[in-house]
Amino acid sequence: MKKILYTPIALLFAVVLFSCSANKAKIDNSLKKYFDENKVDGCFTMFDNASGQVTVYNMELDTQRFSPASTYKIVNSLIGLQTGVILNDTMTIPWDGKTRVFSNGDTAKNWNKDMGMTEAFKVSCVPYYQEVARRIGRDTMQHWIDSLGYGNKNLQGPIDSFWLNNALKVSPDEQLGLVKRLYFDQLPFRKSVHEMVRNAMIQEENTAYKLCFKTGWTQDENNNNIGWQVGWIEENKHVYFFVTFIKAPPGPIDIKQVRDNITRGILSKYGFFEGKK
Repeated sequence: MKKILYTPIALLFAVVLFSCSANKAKIDNSLKKYFDENKVDGCFTMFDNASGQVTVYNMELDTQRFSPASTYKIVNSLIGLQTGVILNDTMTIPWDGKTRVFSNGDTAKNWNKDMGMTEAFKVSCVPYYQEVARRIGRDTMQHWIDSLGYGNKNLQGPIDSFWLNNALKVSPDEQLGLVKRLYFDQLPFRKSVHEMVRNAMIQEENTAYKLCFKTGWTQDENNNNIGWQVGWIEENKHVYFFVTFIKAPPGPIDIKQVRDNITRGILSKYGFFEGKK
């Protein structure tokens, strides 16, 4: 049986909510066009850390909870590293030899090999993180989820799929709070653990900006497509946290392209990517 580590700071965070207050949020309905252009419903939330301003499109969805899908790899990585199940961000888990196929029929070629945590995070390798969850175990996982106050804290079902089967649910608002605390080393984990997960989230870094995020894609109980893009963008030493959430009817859709179109469209509208923020 794995030993559960109880620390004063972990217990303190048991009563801390992730969500950013929406009471003083600026509502920007002009963002609706980015979702309409891509024929999806959804919401967008941004927090300007310098001013404390929260900007929201579609508050109703922003405060509803949905399956985190692969954005749960943020939390799975944090817990895995903190407990020593993942020794470091390069720790390799061997490929089990099984070829996975996505719902659209494509083979998950990027998953079919041995890989370390950072690579598994970037290619969103489900089998890697399912093995991590099995090694963490239900009791330890539940302890940390409770300590974090993450979403509805429901881990029902197999330990290696509760974040995919619509048991565990979290709101876009809560996701925003999570990445904000991750950025500032404010979660109940070692500083080195925060740093390794932040580094895994880096997608683009140049002289103008640094863009970091994790994506997710699954189906809800009604087979609607659920998509996430959760992270932050930095320009001129200023950081802005954001969450893009999309919901689309059952059927074929390029969620990867759609969520990226919406996120980049909105960030461009707000003047990002030019190093002038």
